[in-house]
Amino acid sequence: MSSITTDQGIVHYEVYGRGRPVILLHGWLGSWGLWQETMAFLGAFYRTYALDFWGFGESGKKRGSYAVDDFVDLVDQFMERLGIVQAPLVGHSMGGTVSLSVAIRYPTRVSKVVVVGSPIVGSSLAPLLKVSGYRPIAFLLFNMMGPFRAWMKYYYSRQICRDPRFPNMMDHDLSRTTLESFLRSIASLRRTDLRPSLNQTHIPVMGMYGDRDKIVHPLQWQPLQTGIPQAQIERFPNAGHFPMLEEPNEFSQKLKTFLDAAVAVS
Repeated sequence: MSSITTDQGIVHYEVYGRGRPVILLHGWLGSWGLWQETMAFLGAFYRTYALDFWGFGESGKKRGSYAVDDFVDLVDQFMERLGIVQAPLVGHSMGGTVSLSVAIRYPTRVSKVVVVGSPIVGSSLAPLLKVSGYRPIAFLLFNMMGPFRAWMKYYYSRQICRDPRFPNMMDHDLSRTTLESFLRSIASLRRTDLRPSLNQTHIPVMGMYGDRDKIVHPLQWQPLQTGIPQAQIERFPNAGHFPMLEEPNEFSQKLKTFLDAAVAVS
């Protein structure tokens, strides 16, 4: 377990492997733990870093804001503190939205981007996620945290990921989330629309989407490809929102092939 201290709070991260760096970013209500299997595979070829966003996992939770833009700045600070000049970013769901945003705001930081089940347009989120970004709804859920966690663990999580480990993983991560990080992050993601900025991205981009996704509309690869025509799209017909858990072998092989490919010099 490793951490860095920033002016905005502690950032927890895990690192595994040797070689060129790759940074993995989790989604809403998640943590670095969702990447353990991916890290175990990639670590034989790359030095993999997986961090917890502020407000999630083991990172600090005493901030006033948990917006997508805050997480973009977090990634920049993380790379600066660890001396990582440039690296590919691999982001799941909200983490993919953050990854693309880092590439747009800090283009010299990012060599490649991989988004996994990520919303390009915030309105593509499932209705439950969108209403969770309203304070009365979030407050109600947190005042009923026991029943809410039980419902998430024993019913909802089983509808969105067929990996039998996932309900316990989700419950663990949810237990480390605060009202403000829960509310403000999803409210910010709901308002996000990357389409006007995608044409500023001139690095290799890959979108990985499960056709059975019930969290983010499974056709969000379309606005990604419209905005970045050269983007590579990989679809998983039998996976939902978590292809790295549901189809780990195929996912890891496709990810490694993309990371290994040489970047053409223009």
